[in-house]
Amino acid sequence: MRRALTIWLCLAVAALVVFMLALASGSTWLEPVQLGEALFGPAGGMAHEIVIGLRLPRALAAFATGGLLALAGALMQILLRNPLADPYVLGLSGGAAVGALGAMLAGLGVFAINLSAAAGALVSIVLLFALVRRDFSRQQMLGAMDASPRLLLTGVMLASGWGAIITMMFALAPEAKLRGMLFWLMGDLNGAESWAPAMVALAVAVAVVYPMARELNVLLRGETVARALGVRVSGLRFAVYLVASVSTALAVTTAGTIGFIGLVVPHALRLLVGNDQRILLPATALTGGTLLLLADTAARTLVAPQQLPVGVITALIGVPAFMFLMTRRARTP
Repeated sequence: MRRALTIWLCLAVAALVVFMLALASGSTWLEPVQLGEALFGPAGGMAHEIVIGLRLPRALAAFATGGLLALAGALMQILLRNPLADPYVLGLSGGAAVGALGAMLAGLGVFAINLSAAAGALVSIVLLFALVRRDFSRQQMLGAMDASPRLLLTGVMLASGWGAIITMMFALAPEAKLRGMLFWLMGDLNGAESWAPAMVALAVAVAVVYPMARELNVLLRGETVARALGVRVSGLRFAVYLVASVSTALAVTTAGTIGFIGLVVPHALRLLVGNDQRILLPATALTGGTLLLLADTAARTLVAPQQLPVGVITALIGVPAFMFLMTRRARTP
């Protein structure tokens, strides 16, 4: 337990440092004294308006979104026993993107866009589990069957279908709306003010899955061993799939479709701290939030005063990491 607390404390300190950097960075750099006055001083100054009104909500949204995506990725990699698994393999991002882009085409406001994205993700979740429900039922009756490959393949097919619909939307969209739609599709935290639902969801998700950590450790040794030790594999799989799906949906509604956080963070931490889920799951949430917060800070400052979509930064990090994982997996006997 002491080792776990040490790891979590180091990650929390790193998150705090990056958080302060995010609040100070931007088109206007704030010195430590100015940042302290903006956070704890009287309201009304320019620094206070910049930090409290713009940067603080965005930083909280980035941290919560990154934590949700990384936690969902860790859970999927455990259950699918595949280090290349990612939350977006379920097709959730595609469903959310179709809902949000449809609302943008209709000229609806920000709240309606977020609501449509959530509805699209929910439709994708329901459709996914409806398609694999028979496999889960058969797995529960027969015991030896593994429904993970079917779930993985179904998610890939759903993602392909949503991608075709998104392409059609871009082809039909007027030029005036294309830039905003493209930025959202690539992941964009600009104007992200509704950070509270994502932050609450992150806390709830960690609280829900942490008690399952011991059973997940047993599941990693194989389903036969897990069942012999009394683990209800089918119920555990369904519960963790549901947590991963809802976490991804809330992340997408907060910041658009941001990729590779759920792929890179869990695998990197697994190499650094081991594969004990009691340590890994909270560490993944902290590291995912910190990484996306750092990526968003870079997106705001690299070409300031212009801003890049944060999905571009995460892709620049994730693509080399994905290629490294693929090469390593190919060399593994």
